[in-house]
Amino acid sequence: MPTGESVGGGSFLPGGRHTRFQAPGGGAIVICKNCFLEYSIRVWGVYNRVADSSTVKGLTRFGSTQRRDAWWIENLPFIIVISAFGIYTTWRAFEGKFYECYELGLPYLSPFYSPLIDPQHHWWPFSPAILILAGPLGFRTSCYYYRKAIYRGFLLDPPACAVSEGGGRKYSGETSFPFILQNVHRYFFYIAVIFVAFLWYDAILAFDFDGKFGIGVGTVIMLVNIILLTTYTFSCHSLRHLIGGKLDCFSCSALGGPRHSAWRGVTALNEHHMFWAWVSMISVGLTDLYIRLVASGALKDFRLL
Repeated sequence: MPTGESVGGGSFLPGGRHTRFQAPGGGAIVICKNCFLEYSIRVWGVYNRVADSSTVKGLTRFGSTQRRDAWWIENLPFIIVISAFGIYTTWRAFEGKFYECYELGLPYLSPFYSPLIDPQHHWWPFSPAILILAGPLGFRTSCYYYRKAIYRGFLLDPPACAVSEGGGRKYSGETSFPFILQNVHRYFFYIAVIFVAFLWYDAILAFDFDGKFGIGVGTVIMLVNIILLTTYTFSCHSLRHLIGGKLDCFSCSALGGPRHSAWRGVTALNEHHMFWAWVSMISVGLTDLYIRLVASGALKDFRLL
């Protein structure tokens, strides 16, 4: 295909010393990497240079870019929502009260305090939440999606795609301190699975009203929350890698067929990992807020069944 008009809608795939273009009809062209930038400009236009670099063009000042869009708007949701969640979570963790409704005859426990450890303060004089929040917090902050949000929205490293973070920085990725600590994410995943199990236990207990089956508004909220948290946890990149992402050949590996099926299922969830990260973060915060309002007497829980 000699012209750009005949390849619209395709996608470039990296491979070896050349770049292979996958056309909509399934055909392919092989393009030398040295010519890739010039070719992309000719086909898609100067402002869609997927291979361009601000540093190559000498744009080394912080925030310098050839982008014409309002690229900084993308960071605002990161900054606003994550900051609000962090402030609220910190306050609730140290508040140390209004985290369960057992005294009101309601089987609700805040996800910020589950599993509930030493609520009577026999050996731990501070809020019980402080004992357990490091697990879920570590899982989220080292999550691949939240890394992007934190790097761009808070560390400005870089502020956005094709936007300069300033000169004088030596790029080392996540191979040096402190970013190398992000590699513990897979271990936080194992911890997160344990917390998910506790939260499922709490959600099941939320149907037990004095030994009888029942459903309240809090029951529904807790059930929706754990479903979203489970989906977020099991859409994790680490799980996808563990199941089969690290394999080069499923048919050459033990249990290759089942692993491939499981890998495809996790991949389907992983494609929407950003969505699950957002909705699960919001749901866990709202679940805690609802239980706090009910426990403090500011809100009445209604029985649905």
